[in-house]
Amino acid sequence: MVEVTYRLEIRGLVQGVYYRGSMVSQAEVLGLRGWVRNRLDGSVEAVVQGGAHEVSRMVEWARRGPSHAAVASLDIFPYEGDFVGFHQRESA
Repeated sequence: MVEVTYRLEIRGLVQGVYYRGSMVSQAEVLGLRGWVRNRLDGSVEAVVQGGAHEVSRMVEWARRGPSHAAVASLDIFPYEGDFVGFHQRESA
C-alpha cells in the first residue's frame, strides 16, 4: 500500500460547527493518522497520513465537512512526518 501525508488548510465556516471532532471520527473510520486544529485566522488545519485511497476519501470529506460547515476552500500541501493515531491539537 502506498502511504501519503498531506497538510490541509480548510477555510469557510469551519469553526464552531464540530469540524474537528467530526474529522477525528472520520479519520478513525478510515484508519488515518495525524491531527487537526483550529487556526487563529478562523481556518482549520489538518495533517492526514495513511493509504493513498483512504487519504483521498478524507480530502473529499474535508471539502464538505460536517453538516453545519460551509467550506469555501481547501488547499493541500505535501507534508512529512510520522504520526500515531489521529487527534485534535490546541489552536495555533
